Amino acid sequence: MANFYTDNPSLKHHLEHPMMEKIVELKERNFADADKYDYAPQDFADAMDSYDRVLEIVGEICGDVVAENAEDVDHNGPRVENGRVIYAEGTQKNLDACRKAGLMGMAMPRRLGGLNFPITPYIMAADIVSRADAGFENLWGLQDCAETVYEFASEEQKEKYIPRVCAGETMSMDLTEPDAGSDLQSVMLKATQKEDGSWVLNGVKRFITNGDSDIHLVLARSEAGTKDGRGLSMFIYDKRNGGVNVRRIENKMGIKGSPTCELVYKDAPAELVGTQRMGLIKYVMALMNGARLGIAAQSVGLSEQAYREALAYAKDRKQFGKAIIEFPAVSEMLAIMKAKLDASRALLYACARYVDMYKVYDDIAKERKLTIEEKKEQKYYSKLADAYTPLAKGMTSEFCNQNAYDCIQIHGGSGFMKDYACERIYRDARITSIYEGTTQLQTVAAIRHVSTGTYLDSINEMAKAEVVAEDQDVKNTLVFMTQQYAAAIELVEGVGSTAFRDFMARRLVEMAGHIIMGYLLLEDTQRNGEFRDSLHVYVNYGQAEVARHADFITNFKPGDLAYYGIATEKEA
Repeated sequence: MANFYTDNPSLKHHLEHPMMEKIVELKERNFADADKYDYAPQDFADAMDSYDRVLEIVGEICGDVVAENAEDVDHNGPRVENGRVIYAEGTQKNLDACRKAGLMGMAMPRRLGGLNFPITPYIMAADIVSRADAGFENLWGLQDCAETVYEFASEEQKEKYIPRVCAGETMSMDLTEPDAGSDLQSVMLKATQKEDGSWVLNGVKRFITNGDSDIHLVLARSEAGTKDGRGLSMFIYDKRNGGVNVRRIENKMGIKGSPTCELVYKDAPAELVGTQRMGLIKYVMALMNGARLGIAAQSVGLSEQAYREALAYAKDRKQFGKAIIEFPAVSEMLAIMKAKLDASRALLYACARYVDMYKVYDDIAKERKLTIEEKKEQKYYSKLADAYTPLAKGMTSEFCNQNAYDCIQIHGGSGFMKDYACERIYRDARITSIYEGTTQLQTVAAIRHVSTGTYLDSINEMAKAEVVAEDQDVKNTLVFMTQQYAAAIELVEGVGSTAFRDFMARRLVEMAGHIIMGYLLLEDTQRNGEFRDSLHVYVNYGQAEVARHADFITNFKPGDLAYYGIATEKEA
């Protein structure tokens, strides 16, 4: 009997982070629900015990059900019949198991049928599910769309839809179209208001994950004659009302259990969410940030699976009379895979905690006026969440792809065959750095936090923490890396060219990421010495990467941009 939570001690390490006490007390409003619901916690210890028990259930279902079904789901996949998606048999079994265990709508309030979990343990569940089957995490994890309904919809809409999600119904976010991928300002699905005030939707959506879900969040053009983001609004579409059919399911490289659909809307009844014209500007931005955190969790789960598959094979496979793990070339690969995994998980849960903090203050602000100190904390954590989300999505998805690649490399020729799970992991991993905003778009979102000093301020704050003597040399290395990073920023900004800054953005963001992840692992090691090996390996790796980027930036001449087909401001 496998359990993907209890067999991974690093999860409990992150669950027990010192910040969790404040997060839980705020989320539980000092445990005010204890007298209203028999399953509400009485105190912090009770809440943590509840998270632990539920995550153990998630781990058991993932180990015994979801992971066992993954190969068949990958082979068979979903299909379309009469405009409806029919899930693979294994996918349906997975959903049934999660519904019976009450694992849907974990982060929603109790009054709406949820468990009122903070984001951090919810993201931990997504991490666990992704290790079992990344494609299934897309179906289960899209319940996070309910967070957008909770945050922006009317009370009537919350009471109508969120209990259904908590009871097990699925959701999707219908954003992209054939001519509007990352450029969501170009969305043209038409929303028309009828004389009675109701709305109908007409048009086509493409690349919609779990597109035949029960409840859809839809971005549509509500303002006739507009062509930019200011003419877009957000709507809820309920499949019970009809009007939307699945034209086809995309034939994808990976995550095959997750149906990616092309949808046709024909006078589909819909409900406006919030205010007209705010669909992209406000609601989709919040929705995408949540989705990006979810993809970071998916990336970490896949990295975990890739590392475990590679480690098991390296211990078992013998060449020249000994297990291949005994060869330095292989042991080095495994050490770096583990370090990237641990660093990715550290960044993921730091980001999740920052999201928890600012979201709980947002929620409290709906009930009462925040104090001056609370407003200050809300602003502080909102800024950190905004900075860490693209960093987490970008860095963890790239490391996920690298670990999947190395997993196959360690398997050698066998890894190229479908006999081993690593072939599926490799295909599943590839999408993580593409959907919900490519790594390049995460860089665009992150670079302003380089320019404004958010990352440097965060690094300098972490550098204040005392460390044990054994780790002082590692900290000194991180301090030196920070000096290289600060010098690189000064050099790039000193050129005074937007084109030059944008060209160097990826390098600057990655430098920040390596240093932040190094400090987070350093912090983890102070609480748990089991991370020390990964700390040393990762900082050695990160030091080389930071030096490489610093060297490139220092020696690059702005005039050389032309060789890359990039025009300067003057030439443009």
